[in-house]
Amino acid sequence: MFRGIHSVNMDAKGRLAVPARFRDLLGEASSGQLVITIDPVARCLAVYPLPYWEEIQAKIEKLPSLNPNAKRMQRLFIGHASDCELDANGRFLIPSPLRAYASLEKKLILLGQGQKVEIWSDDNWQVQLDSMLDASDGLESLPEEMQSLSF
Repeated sequence: MFRGIHSVNMDAKGRLAVPARFRDLLGEASSGQLVITIDPVARCLAVYPLPYWEEIQAKIEKLPSLNPNAKRMQRLFIGHASDCELDANGRFLIPSPLRAYASLEKKLILLGQGQKVEIWSDDNWQVQLDSMLDASDGLESLPEEMQSLSF
């Protein structure tokens, strides 16, 4: 569904204008209803069309709450999730705590990831990209499932 990379700017109020292609997909998938939450592994945010998020949240809620790792994931994913809606201009507001978590300033990167879109600060994305490109372990670090793929 969502693929590609886009450089965008966030305004002083924390609003982000979604590129037309992503905006059209979000409109089709969720009538502009979104959920934005943190990525617990990287300092970025994840934006889901509401129907996809509801499926993910249901799976997370089924995790055993007495398991400390499961409880951590519930707190991070669900606890930081915020409902958003695209306005008439194709923008949505990123809540201040989420902007702080991902170190978001004016220049942002939107990265399509299938059923979600990641939001990165331009600086954090460049560090992440350099790290991925400079990986010395190469193909050996790929998950076994990917090593059998042909591109």
